[in-house]
Amino acid sequence: MGRDRLETDALILNRYVILEILKPLTAMLAVVMGIFAAYSSARYLSDAAYGLVPMGTVAALILLKVVISLEVLLPTTLYLSVIVGLGRMYKDGEITALFSAGIGVKRIMGIVFVLSLAAALAVAGLSLYVRPQAYAQMFRLKAKAKAEFDITRFKAGKFYNLGKGKKTIFIERIDHRKNRAEGVFLLNDDNGILRVVTAKGALREIERDMPRQGLLFLDGRAYEFPRTGRGVARSMRFNHLSLSLWPKEIPPLEYKIKAASTMHLVRSSVPLDIAECQWRFSAPLSTILLALLGVPLSRTTEREGKYARVATAVLIFIIYYFIAALAKIFVERGLVPAFPGIWWTQGLLAVLMILLVLQPSMQFRSAAGPAR
Repeated sequence: MGRDRLETDALILNRYVILEILKPLTAMLAVVMGIFAAYSSARYLSDAAYGLVPMGTVAALILLKVVISLEVLLPTTLYLSVIVGLGRMYKDGEITALFSAGIGVKRIMGIVFVLSLAAALAVAGLSLYVRPQAYAQMFRLKAKAKAEFDITRFKAGKFYNLGKGKKTIFIERIDHRKNRAEGVFLLNDDNGILRVVTAKGALREIERDMPRQGLLFLDGRAYEFPRTGRGVARSMRFNHLSLSLWPKEIPPLEYKIKAASTMHLVRSSVPLDIAECQWRFSAPLSTILLALLGVPLSRTTEREGKYARVATAVLIFIIYYFIAALAKIFVERGLVPAFPGIWWTQGLLAVLMILLVLQPSMQFRSAAGPAR
């Protein structure tokens, strides 16, 4: 009976502490995901409003960006939630009561470890599989939107930047009956040559024998100016002028390290791939270490309040993330070998956590007897 009672009490304590952490975690994660989605929306919705990208593609891109962000948002919010949740228990004297009952910091850390382990498994899935797939899908959607370029989707009276800012186009009117634009101005910066085209009309041109899609300009003038100052400026009048913009077909996706499969990165000996691989595998470990670090950082007095250590925690996280990103750059450039790679940053985090835990742990034992 006594043993059953102890096990029941332990389960109650575990559930209580976990719930106190999950409450702020749920709220924080929802808020930061909303902020991130709003930020992504502001970036992509303008393209949809101007007709550059279909609305369905924009919605998919925003969703993919939010999914990608979870790899960082989940460990960060868990870390802060441990500090806020346990900080509330410190403020209300609940942690002090637990220490008085002989329940030490090791027990609290054990509960947090179990929760962080579950979060780390989710982060591992996100980092090793979901994020690369999301990036690959995002690159495909962007390539598809480019291949389906249609000038009649543009809004009249606005300037549009195309091709990473190398092409600027302005349209006075859209004639939807003839499926063409009227009063068109195009500025094209290509290989040191500045081309300016003005035409009475333009329409989308795709032919089977053309390797690229582009615009067919009608009745206008074209000018060429060398940007280097060398050469001769030229001008010409035309009835019809074809200008390629980009491939009409969806091109094969170039190798992008963010979309590369984890298995490919594991087998690679290229420094860029090694750095990305270690970054992905370090994400679950960081999730656990940050959550455990939150336990000693949550210690507050009743006067300080549950948010007293949040600013310090945020500063520590920023410094850690900066060092980790710097270590990744060193590996990418071959300045640091695969070992220690970026793993030493996890070691720093573990050392900091141990240093913060040791002294309080000893004080709890002396104040309340052996910790359980």
